[in-house]
Parts: sequence; structure tokens; C-alpha cells
Amino acid sequence: MSYKDYFKGKKIAVIGFGPHGEMLADIKFLLKSKSLISLYDMRSEERVRKYTLALPIAGIDKFSFAKINDDDLLSADLIILASDISKKSNFLKKAVSAGIEIEYADTLFFKLTPPITLIGVIGSCGKSTVSHLIYSMLKKGFAEYDHQGLFFIDPDSVSGALNNLRKIKKGDVVLARIPEHLSEHYHKLRISPHVVVITSLTSFSLLAFQTYNNFIVAPDKVIDAIKKDSVNSSKAKILRTRAGSVSTTWNIGIKGVHNLENAALALQTIELFKVPQDIGREVLEDFEGLRGHIEFVKKVSGIEFYNDTASITAISTLAALRLLSHDKNIILILGGAYTGHDYDELIQNISRYVSTIILLPGSGSLGLRNKIEELSDINFVQVLHLEDAVEKAKECAKKGDKVLFSPGFEAVGVDVSRKERGERFVRAVRGL
Repeated sequence: MSYKDYFKGKKIAVIGFGPHGEMLADIKFLLKSKSLISLYDMRSEERVRKYTLALPIAGIDKFSFAKINDDDLLSADLIILASDISKKSNFLKKAVSAGIEIEYADTLFFKLTPPITLIGVIGSCGKSTVSHLIYSMLKKGFAEYDHQGLFFIDPDSVSGALNNLRKIKKGDVVLARIPEHLSEHYHKLRISPHVVVITSLTSFSLLAFQTYNNFIVAPDKVIDAIKKDSVNSSKAKILRTRAGSVSTTWNIGIKGVHNLENAALALQTIELFKVPQDIGREVLEDFEGLRGHIEFVKKVSGIEFYNDTASITAISTLAALRLLSHDKNIILILGGAYTGHDYDELIQNISRYVSTIILLPGSGSLGLRNKIEELSDINFVQVLHLEDAVEKAKECAKKGDKVLFSPGFEAVGVDVSRKERGERFVRAVRGL
């Protein structure tokens, strides 16, 4: 069945515009496919007004804001969720019991796409940087081939996922950044990447359906963990990567051992697609990093401020500390909503890099507070909001210090996304 036949005349409930309107492109695509759309969002009408104004009226059956009536969803043929909405939400229980199909845009895309080559990037941290490097390298490498399509599926992209069905064709290459919370849904649908690029330790469930013609690209630590995993064994060919494999003569724009590891992953991946290493070098030397990923913001009175809002794990925060710290000159702004990750390694090592910890509110912060207070060689400050944290950080810092906002947890409260809290941090710093 073609995607046009699949969507035509279907009553579709779309739940969530995405933190920054990421679902808009897909909603417009569904309307052009002659679906009848009902739109729902947990935010108030005022907060999503800029998204609703960007949509045509024709084809939209209903808008519903602030609260979702679970009975309303029972009339839908299909429910599509924004990536930040959980399938376990209470308002979906009746729809689940009624057998209504519930999908994420990303996974539904793969159910409807023609046969393609899929590169999946997974891991607890580093996915965004590695994905963007691979995409830039492949795009440059494929430029000379008129008929070789390349698509990038990313839940944080405003380009949409379903929207790509208009142009994709058999034999194209699709690169997907797969967040950990979506990985289980890929697995349930048996969506198995032909090439799995693993940036750091994570669930290996996506490896279960790989065949002998598939590949795993990962650093030594990850490969060693895969070999010990008796549950999710893979038949794929394994390619190990190391930071030391990246030439020291290259003038790479991003610094730190973890970024060399990211570069090595990207270079090994493009080699599978016959893209010359010279192209990889060009991309690496031009790449300055992503916003919100250890991003330098401003220097105030000799104090450097860095925005690492993308960090939602202890591993990524620890990587940022190792990159920036010199003689414990870091004032760390930490905290947010509970993620379920393990923070023991961070707590055990944090005293080597940090002089002061400023803890933000959040369910994750509550679970960490007592452990931080037990650290005798670190100054501990608790604040009520991010703007206060920036002011306190400046008070605690001295010339030559670095203030690092690397929360290690998800966004919480007034911040609807990591991007939004990062923007708040940047505004607060620039206002000093």
C-alpha cells in the first residue's frame, strides 16, 4: 500500500506539536494527504498559538488544548504522538484497549517507506554530534551521484519524518538518530538498522534482528559490553573505533577525547559507503559543534560560561567536565527531572573537576541532593530557578573559572524542552 492510500480519508489524532513545533511539517503533510486531523496538546491554547496559526484550517476537524479527553480519541483510526509523549500516558489507555493504532511519526515513517538502507545512531550520549557529522559527510560524498537520496530522521528536527515520504525512493539511505525512549518502539516493530552506530553504553535491543550483512560501528568499551550481552546478541559484522585513529595532523574544530571518538565513529561509518576520508576531514575541520553541546556563550569578568543543556545523563556531564576542567576550576549548574540513569560514577568523580555545585529543582535533583551534600570538598548551593543559578555561579566564581550548565537531567517546570532551558541560560548569561 502506498502512503497516499494509507493516509487518504483516515481520521488521525495528532497528540503534541512537539516542544518547538517539530510536528508541524508532518501535520501539513497529513493534511495534503487528505487525512482528517484532530490536534491535541497538553499546553494551553496561548502557548501553542504560534503553531496553530501556521496551519491551514481545511482538513482540521478539532483543536483541543490543556487537557485531553480520552473518549475523544476513540473515534480515531490512527493516533500519532509527538516524540515527547509517552505511549503509557493515562489518556491513551482506552484507545489501547480499543485496539486503535498508536504510532510515533518516526516509526510510522519506516513502516511506510520503500526498501532503504538504514543507519541508526544510538547511545546514552553523543548521538546528535555523531549523527550530524555522518549526515554532513554522506551529503558531501553523495553530491556527485544524481540518483542517490539521503534523508535524516531526527525527532528534534522541524523538517518532520512522514514529510520525507513524498520524495524517498527505493535504495535511498536514511540516517536516524534514535533516542533511548524510542529504541524500544523500533525494536517492537522489528525496525533493524543495516548499520548501527553506537556512541556510548545503552540498550542493545536494536541489534537483535541484524543479519550477517549488517554492521555495528562502536568504540572498544561498547563492543566489549555487546560481547558480554547474552540477551541481545547480533550476527552483524563488528567494526571497532578508537579516538587515536583520527589523524593528529587534522585541524579538527571540536576539541576533547570524546569528540575524537565521535569523529572516529563518523569516519568509519562513511567508509562503508565508499565516501573518501578527505571528505570526512573537510567536514571535521569545518564543524564547530552543535548549539547547546558544551557551547561557549560569553566571558564575564574573566569567567567563561558554557551551555551544555543537551546533557541529560551523568555520562555526558562527566565528559563535559573532563573536557573543560583544570585544577577544579568548574562551577557546575546541575539538576532537573528524573531520567532513570545511574549517577554513581558522576558523584564518585565530580570532586576532581568541580569546586561548586549549584543544584536546580526537579525530581532528579531530589534523588541526588543527599549524595552531593556528603561531598566535603565541594561548595554546595541550591537555587529555585536557572536565572538565580547564573547569578550565584558568578558570585562563586573567580577569574579563570568556568561556569558549566550541564544539567545531566531532563528539562522540568517552565522549560518544555532542553533547547528552551538552554536559551534561558544563554539569555541570563548575556544579561550579566
